[in-house]
Amino acid sequence: MFESNRILALDIGAGNLVLAEFAVAKGGGPELLSYGIGGLDAGATGEADASAYIVSAIRQLMREQNIRPAPLYMTISGQTVFPRFVKLPPVAKDKVLEIIRYEAEQNVPFPIEEVVWDYELLRSGDAEQEELNVMLVAVKTDKVTSLTDCVVAAGLEPEIVDVAPMALYNAVRFNYPSLQGCTMILDVGARSSNLIFMEEERIFSRSIPVAGNSITQEIVKEFGVGFDEAEALKKEHAFVAFGGVYAGPDDAVSDRVSKVVRNVITRLHAEVNRSINFYRSQQGGSPPSFVLLAGGSSRIPHMDTFFREKLNVGVEYLNPFAAVPVSPNIATERIEADACLLGEVVGMAIRRTMSCPIEINLMPPDLLAKKAFRRRVPFFAASAIGLILIMLCWWVYFQRMRSVSEDRVRKIDLQLAIREADDGELNAALNAQKESEMRFDAIVTLVERRASWVRWIDEIHSNLLDGMWLRSVSSVMREGRQFIEISGSGFVDQLKQHENEAQQLTAVDVFRDKLRASPQFSDETGITAVPVPPPGAFARDFTILVAVEEAPRKGLQ
Repeated sequence: MFESNRILALDIGAGNLVLAEFAVAKGGGPELLSYGIGGLDAGATGEADASAYIVSAIRQLMREQNIRPAPLYMTISGQTVFPRFVKLPPVAKDKVLEIIRYEAEQNVPFPIEEVVWDYELLRSGDAEQEELNVMLVAVKTDKVTSLTDCVVAAGLEPEIVDVAPMALYNAVRFNYPSLQGCTMILDVGARSSNLIFMEEERIFSRSIPVAGNSITQEIVKEFGVGFDEAEALKKEHAFVAFGGVYAGPDDAVSDRVSKVVRNVITRLHAEVNRSINFYRSQQGGSPPSFVLLAGGSSRIPHMDTFFREKLNVGVEYLNPFAAVPVSPNIATERIEADACLLGEVVGMAIRRTMSCPIEINLMPPDLLAKKAFRRRVPFFAASAIGLILIMLCWWVYFQRMRSVSEDRVRKIDLQLAIREADDGELNAALNAQKESEMRFDAIVTLVERRASWVRWIDEIHSNLLDGMWLRSVSSVMREGRQFIEISGSGFVDQLKQHENEAQQLTAVDVFRDKLRASPQFSDETGITAVPVPPPGAFARDFTILVAVEEAPRKGLQ
């Protein structure tokens, strides 16, 4: 397979989409060449289908940043996956996969056929411990397929589908190799916050449904405004208010927003404390001694100060470029402002260049099948070449047989020429017979039409009212259908005798209805013109288009 010196890394979050381009070298680390961040305006509740927004955002970022297609490594939000950490008893190596699959069926809250899942064997910090620590990660097949379909629709094809918390974990391991003790990564996103605990070779993660949108929803309640307006208030005025006796800001709106933010972040802190206690009691971990903040909502001012005071540990913002070089074409100020959103894409770029501690791949079955098919293409090509060679051998054989058969063919051609001459005479006789039959049919048709015209004229005359006479009768063809147009006149005084005042029918209407009732004509017969006679006229003109009733033609006996 062609190895590109560029890769693309894509992080599809709940509120933002990050697409980055990296230069990679074999055996070396990645270098950031360009990146773009796009918003996913799929609704505040996340119930709207974001597929169209994702496709549009990817195409727009590629266009704005001049990013060309390349091998793609993508992550999906940690909110959509089900991470489970289980301990397995010591088993033989050939039984590990079997028991892991059994544990996956027991721990994933969906039928195993409806999910895409992967696992990672984790090392234990205790060298004497014989148990196997396994991290299981599963996602509904339809969810990951809908995201990969969006990527494919945008003109890209993923090589790996990872989970955002795991990619962030790999980025921290690469950029902070000297971390000691327990480090907690707090990734505050739009709809959820991801907690990742790192302690020696141990890892534990959890998703908390308290994040940036929670703040926006509380602002909606506090100010009684719409979601979009509340989001604008958050971006303009939000910061984490100081507790205790600190004086609030002079601006009343900023003061109210900051208190709303503090209330939500306090709830987040409570969930963080619960997660820390669970990690210590159920996973045997230590309390965190250092915290790294990441995620778009972590940029709210004083977020680090709040957690530094509450957790009483060192708190810093994650720098995913501590050990990853950045192209000089990217402004330093821009990188510093967006660094908290780029940890996941850096973690994915690292997976291309080196072995990572956590390597999860949740590629949908359909894409895996396509890639497996492409891997078989060379074998198909070899089979095709073999088939062509076989056909070539047969061609040589037939070429040799051709010379043998040509003499026989010439003899047969001579016999065919004699037969074709006879066939020509026979075809000429048949054509003459057909021409005679056509002439005969034409004569029969003329005779039938003459008889029909006699019947039609007699029928029209028999239905004429007293005082009426015909001035002209002509044949009219409309839309392949034959009609008879009759023009006539009638004495005004005699026509009045035939009028039906009860039914509001004139003498011409009565004449038309009599023609319609005739078996020779159809109901399509209608009056086309009855001009008003001038004052003192003794006669009235009229024109009627008579529709001839089609009769099946008699066959020749």
